[in-house]
Amino acid sequence: MKIIHVDMDQFFAAVEQHDQPELRGKPIAVGHDAERGVVSTASYEARRYGVHSAQSIQVAKRLCPQLIIVEPHFQRYKEVSAQLHEIFHDYTDLIEPISLDEAFLDVTENKRGMELGVDMAREIKERIRERTGLTASAGVSYCKLLAKIASDWRKPDGLTVIHPDRALDFIAQLKVEKIWGIGPKTAEKMHRMGVFTGQDLRNMTLSRLTQEFGKMGRVFYDFARGIDNRPVVSEWERKSVSCERTFETDISERSAVTIHLYQTVLELVRRIEKNGFEGRTLTLKTKFLDFQQITRSITVDHPLRTKDDILPLAKQLMEGVEFRSHPIRLLGLGVSKAGNSQSGSPAEARKQPHWVQLELEFKDW
Repeated sequence: MKIIHVDMDQFFAAVEQHDQPELRGKPIAVGHDAERGVVSTASYEARRYGVHSAQSIQVAKRLCPQLIIVEPHFQRYKEVSAQLHEIFHDYTDLIEPISLDEAFLDVTENKRGMELGVDMAREIKERIRERTGLTASAGVSYCKLLAKIASDWRKPDGLTVIHPDRALDFIAQLKVEKIWGIGPKTAEKMHRMGVFTGQDLRNMTLSRLTQEFGKMGRVFYDFARGIDNRPVVSEWERKSVSCERTFETDISERSAVTIHLYQTVLELVRRIEKNGFEGRTLTLKTKFLDFQQITRSITVDHPLRTKDDILPLAKQLMEGVEFRSHPIRLLGLGVSKAGNSQSGSPAEARKQPHWVQLELEFKDW
């Protein structure tokens, strides 16, 4: 199997610097310049100062006083992403998008009849540069795990191939943080176990890993041995539609919560209509002043499509949230095809609320 992972370099920032030549060579961060704004993408010039994605805009400006904040232009990013996929489809239709700026391509059998994955990756990179004026990094290997790691290996504008014969040696010297699924918390736990590299992970028994990490223990056991049988999936069934709002100022007044909940419901309905989605589980997410996050869900026996379907349930779920003494900084709603809450009426959900502490750490590549 031949897998290529293509990852655009500093994508949002690169598009802005391409479209606005006066920004080239300068430290920029794409994001909303507000008290609670977050960096979406930082240019390489900004990264030298420690600025990075998901960082507070205010922190980024302290690290880099000359930082230029650029408002995002998502429609433009989607246009460039569409151009990338036109190029990808010249080689294969087995394309798995990960985000606007990265994708896996299964080129085992490709439209160009090319034998070597590295030749295709090199050609794709060149065509991206010619078409968009942007650079991409690419990784080539026999599985998604290693193709992804390879694309990160020589950023920016890199091209790395991990041959099956060299895979085990390559993994052995990797820091465990580079392995898919191992985020900061998992890495910290592994470090306490004496696991710092791929070789250390390979030395762990399957029983110990499953004891410590549950089902992911088997995944880590396989990954340490270069085993990743996940296919490139070109079509996904959408399982949920959601939206959320982060407030400039924490809200604790019932009137403010009611207004924002109503507005969030309207946005959710708009997204459901746009995607033609049908789901029966409504989930409410709240993030508080102290960054604690909880969710509460209810499943009903009919599809949730309209404001009249969703708003009463959202209000019922919100009733159990104590926000007067625990101000809310983020509010989110989502509709999904399956839920882990009790089925039944809102009244039943109110009597037996289902609360879950969110774990957002598992988000690594």
